[in-house]
Amino acid sequence: METILPALLRRVKFIPYQRERITTQDDDFLDLDWVVNNSERLVIISHGLEGNSHKPYVRGMGKAFYENNYDILAWNYRGCSGESNRQLRFYHSGATDDLDLVIQHAIGKGYKHIDLVGFSLGGNMTLKFLGEKKNEAYPEIRKAVAISVPLNLHSSCIKISEPDNIIYSKRFLNNLKQKVSLKAKAMPDLLDTKGLNKIKTLMAFDDAYTAPIHGFKNAVDYYNKCSSLYFLKDIQTPTLIINALNDPFLAADCYPIEKLYGHEYVTLETPTYGGHVGFTAFNKQKMFWSEQRTLAFITKTDS
Repeated sequence: METILPALLRRVKFIPYQRERITTQDDDFLDLDWVVNNSERLVIISHGLEGNSHKPYVRGMGKAFYENNYDILAWNYRGCSGESNRQLRFYHSGATDDLDLVIQHAIGKGYKHIDLVGFSLGGNMTLKFLGEKKNEAYPEIRKAVAISVPLNLHSSCIKISEPDNIIYSKRFLNNLKQKVSLKAKAMPDLLDTKGLNKIKTLMAFDDAYTAPIHGFKNAVDYYNKCSSLYFLKDIQTPTLIINALNDPFLAADCYPIEKLYGHEYVTLETPTYGGHVGFTAFNKQKMFWSEQRTLAFITKTDS
């Protein structure tokens, strides 16, 4: 219920986005949604699997930062902005090249203070990006928060496919299948959908489509190379990971307390409740607990 109710019932009153489309190096596009506050500080928000910039958790986080004098950039992954992207590839949990492009674009606009917030798949992408960059992360990036992160993609994919999570996994899978079908109509010579209807799990989908389209041997190879769990040790940007203990999507190794013990830059918090990208709270500000905690971590001035 902590996962489902906020996703279905939450409404966030927020200033309309101003959309900007940027071109990628492979002649594709990314749609960026901005709310400008005439601030020198920017927060870049990365959404979850089959999400977009209009999801309540994205708009809620954007509103929280906007009301604290931040500019907001909520970006949409390839194929997630309401229009199919131009290339065969779409998005995946390790597509840090697109996140890198978005950050570079923001820096090019003159922002000197940038914080990153990622949810679920977007959290994994954010952590992987920071780990890949190590001490070469852009100096403009000050802090990062990753929420409800499937740190191990393989075990989390198994977890979400368990009978108790069938509602979630079917919804994600149906959306992904629909996107593949639409892309196949535009690229019939590049994409074979003969076996698409026989796919019953997310892992089978990743094995048949996500992995080969994006240059991986198979689903397991994709998970092993893109799981942020294996990049945490190299992160050198102050980072907070928030994974609720009752998150129905996360396997046990998504709570690597011992692995992160003594880490200079990465802190893991495991609240008892919150669900997956839930963290509902009731207050006059209508700000969820995850937004309060993220804002506190990012705006805290370290002595």
